[in-house]
Amino acid sequence: QVQLVESGGGLVQAGGSLRLSCAASGRTFSSYNMYWFRQAPGKERDVIARISLSGGMIRYADSVKGRFTISRDNAKNTVYLQMNSLKPEDTAVYYCAADPNLRWSAKDMDYWGKGTLVTVSS
Repeated sequence: QVQLVESGGGLVQAGGSLRLSCAASGRTFSSYNMYWFRQAPGKERDVIARISLSGGMIRYADSVKGRFTISRDNAKNTVYLQMNSLKPEDTAVYYCAADPNLRWSAKDMDYWGKGTLVTVSS
């Protein structure tokens, strides 16, 4: 089992920045590819960033490319999402997830956190 706990969400004005953290406990963190998803009200949960086991491969959704940065610290069992130039349309619940496979959808993801709310005001 892997337990994931997100933190760092909150209210920010458009153009501002937030840094989300996801702390993992349980099985070996470095054995899992890590993901950030987000879900806006009434919409599906979409993947926005993925980082591979050692951090060597990173992928972003087009909607966040150039504004968000995913990183991980395997010594601290933590994955981060630095979010800059935030827009009102970035408002959502942000979830981290872990899976031993490289995926690009929510389907069959092994472990999920409970999410943290990010609200961007205009």
